[in-house]
Amino acid sequence: MPTTDTRRLNPFALLGILLGVILLAVVVFRSFTRDVVEVRAAAVTYQNLVKSVPTNGKVEPISDFRAHAEGPGVISKIYVKVGQKIKSGDLLIQINDADAVAKLATAKAALSTAQASMHDLQQGGSQDERIALQGDQSRAKIQQQQAESDLAALKQLQQKGAASASEVAAAEQRLQTANSSLQNVEMRSTQRYSVPDRRRTEAQLSDAQAGVMAAEKGYANANIRSPLSGTVYSIPVSQYDFVQAGEDLVDVADLNKIQIRAYFDEPEIGNLAVGQPVTIVWEGKQDRVWHGHVTRVPTTVIAYGTRSVGECIIAVDDAQEDLLPNTNVTVTVTTQQRFNVLSIPREALHTEPSGRDFVYRIVNNKLVVTQVKVGVVNLMRVEITSGLTDKDTVALSAANSNRDLSNGLPVKVVD
Repeated sequence: MPTTDTRRLNPFALLGILLGVILLAVVVFRSFTRDVVEVRAAAVTYQNLVKSVPTNGKVEPISDFRAHAEGPGVISKIYVKVGQKIKSGDLLIQINDADAVAKLATAKAALSTAQASMHDLQQGGSQDERIALQGDQSRAKIQQQQAESDLAALKQLQQKGAASASEVAAAEQRLQTANSSLQNVEMRSTQRYSVPDRRRTEAQLSDAQAGVMAAEKGYANANIRSPLSGTVYSIPVSQYDFVQAGEDLVDVADLNKIQIRAYFDEPEIGNLAVGQPVTIVWEGKQDRVWHGHVTRVPTTVIAYGTRSVGECIIAVDDAQEDLLPNTNVTVTVTTQQRFNVLSIPREALHTEPSGRDFVYRIVNNKLVVTQVKVGVVNLMRVEITSGLTDKDTVALSAANSNRDLSNGLPVKVVD
């Protein structure tokens, strides 16, 4: 009986063959599936786009009156309360200001002295001086008349040989002296004060009048009245409080006319323009939104804490006395607004190192790099001005975050 040798395969060889078959199957499978990437996508659509800039700001009145103490004193009475509506001229606060009373009395005394000096100057002297001057003038006239009479009598006697020439000469000398004395007295009555004396007295009077006006103003400020109609929104003092000069007493404003002083970071300043619409929100009234517009754009950059900001003024258009002064608010300025423009999600936009913008358009389940031009860009969407139509679909990102998008990549759109 013939014998047949049976040759068996080595177990290690069988294992290697098996692993090779499995590896080949994996390679073949991956060759058919590796390039199909699941991606999220979005249609190119027409939408309204708004670009806005939010920041913080503080409310302040446009027209207000802040009363301050002109001098130290005690609050005698407060006639109003916070929230009260008042009219122009209404009495707000009364201060017991002894210092103002004393200053007014001193100023009035100085004015009386200056007025008396001016009266004396205009009348040629005080009453005592004028009486004394009149007496001197009467005596001088009597002396003159006596000298004239004596001279006339001596001249008659000289003609008769009863008086010498020396006696007549002496009489003439006495008459000249009497005439000179009378002339001096008359000059004293009509030209007592010189031009510099008059100017000095007039200056003293003007200074005294100004002093009284200032003192009266200070005294009047003890009774503080509002120069405008509005609402009392702050009274930081109480009755019987002692206040120092310059201390804030009461604040009044027309709360229908308010503005916001807002601070924008330096990179955002260039987007601001007068007239841009603004929305305002306040945490104190979360169900209320106010509207306004930019009235003044920043003219310089200042340090605001750790920020470099520009100061912007925003007028509130629909205030109804419900936005309080000094409150902190959030304002949002609409810097650009476009209606019914072609747009895509911002996530779909890519930028080359050269600065050109592009998107991955999906055509026949493959990605196609498409250059685009953009317009308004906000936080969510991008306006497309050229490169796409409303029939296009663009890729946003791979469903598997580890995969990168590339031109020609086969894709499958998933939600």
